[in-house]
Amino acid sequence: MHILILSDIHANLAALEAVLAHAGQYDVLWLLGDIVGYGPDPNACIECLAAREHVAIAGNHDWAVLGKVDLAEFNGDARQANLWTQEQLTPSSLAYLEALPEMRVRDGFTLAHGSPRAPIWEYLIYSNVAKASFAHLTTPICLVGHTHLPVIFRDVPGTPQCQAVHPPEDTPLILDDEHYIINPGSVGQPRDGDARAAYAVLDTETHTIIYRRVAYDIAETQQKMRAVGLPRRNIERLSVGW
Repeated sequence: MHILILSDIHANLAALEAVLAHAGQYDVLWLLGDIVGYGPDPNACIECLAAREHVAIAGNHDWAVLGKVDLAEFNGDARQANLWTQEQLTPSSLAYLEALPEMRVRDGFTLAHGSPRAPIWEYLIYSNVAKASFAHLTTPICLVGHTHLPVIFRDVPGTPQCQAVHPPEDTPLILDDEHYIINPGSVGQPRDGDARAAYAVLDTETHTIIYRRVAYDIAETQQKMRAVGLPRRNIERLSVGW
């Protein structure tokens, strides 16, 4: 089975459509949260996903627009974007977001936005934090988003260590019998210095994962954001992938 893994779309329809076109054939789409927030097309992104077979979980921005997370927890730009998003969401979009669980276990994989220890909010940037999360796993592999950084954390059993692997592009990586926490990076707002949309494809038959990037029309998204008065910093950062 080929699983298309996406995370952190952040209402960036141009990036989402570019990824779906670039990915080609796949069996199912797994989405790791933060469909909305930051970007200009929250309803269109939800409609695009709803038209496809997919499995999704909630992210912190998805919860924020529903009032499940206090907006005071966000920086000023993110808070402003989420307030704008709240005003745009249709009843069907709100119902879609309301139905998203904070974590799922699917076909032997755990899906969490932040981490298996704190699915909505925890950032797995450092190896020592990722190491602590492995104790909360009931499956060998956990798929996460939230940081917008493509990375694979590999547990080293019997030691306090956890190996962080920064995966190369377009190179299949074999997932052996060890335990992993895998982040595909962000579709709609990459933060690793590469402005192209990021995603991954998991092949459950060959036990491999491949990380991929695709360019999209950043200017189109930026123009839409300017037109509705979204924060300037969120607009500009798309050009530099940060």
